[in-house]
Amino acid sequence: MKRGKRYLEAAKAVDRTASYDKEEAVALAKKVAVAKFDETIEAHIRTGCDGRHAEQQIRGAVVLPHGTGKAVRVLVFAKGAKLDEAQAAGADFVGGEELIPKIQKEGWLDFDVVVATPDMMGVVGRLGRVLGPKGLMPNPKAGTVTMDVAKAINDIKAGKIEYRLDKSNIIHVPIGKASFTNEQLADNFQTLMDAIVKAKPSSLKGQYIRSITLAPSMGPGVKVNVAKVIQ
Repeated sequence: MKRGKRYLEAAKAVDRTASYDKEEAVALAKKVAVAKFDETIEAHIRTGCDGRHAEQQIRGAVVLPHGTGKAVRVLVFAKGAKLDEAQAAGADFVGGEELIPKIQKEGWLDFDVVVATPDMMGVVGRLGRVLGPKGLMPNPKAGTVTMDVAKAINDIKAGKIEYRLDKSNIIHVPIGKASFTNEQLADNFQTLMDAIVKAKPSSLKGQYIRSITLAPSMGPGVKVNVAKVIQ
């Protein structure tokens, strides 16, 4: 993959053979975020899990103390009083059955998170082929299938993020923006890691967290010293 001059120049600041302490890694990830926009700083966590086994699937959610720096658009599937509750809590879009053709046939996907009440999952299930591959399917483990739609919306707007294994058994999640302070990013990162450590599958044998890299969306990755983060 060919890299631009800006990337190559930024990469000189990172020692590829080193694993940095959390604070150093955060500062470096900010330093190498040299794009002309406010880059997202992401954590890439390689695990020793085998996601092909259901008991080793990791999926959950955590509220980052300083948010993600991104405005999140929430769609809620509900009916009756729960529709009103969702609107009052600040949902960007609310509805029910009538939204199915809009998403299925018109390809409408102007939302980042989908919340549904349990009684609407029969309806939402029909969107599995569209929402599933995009990671948008509501899930009880992530707190997005719930009767308490107001809490779900408030948490998401406050900076709740979902984490899950990809096909390579790696977790990719945002921990904030390059414009955040070092302390804000470090807090968010540690909160995320604490949640992932707690989510360790009991059936897993061997090393759980194999490597952690912090990287701005357009910049080089910075390796984090795993042992110091998961003490």
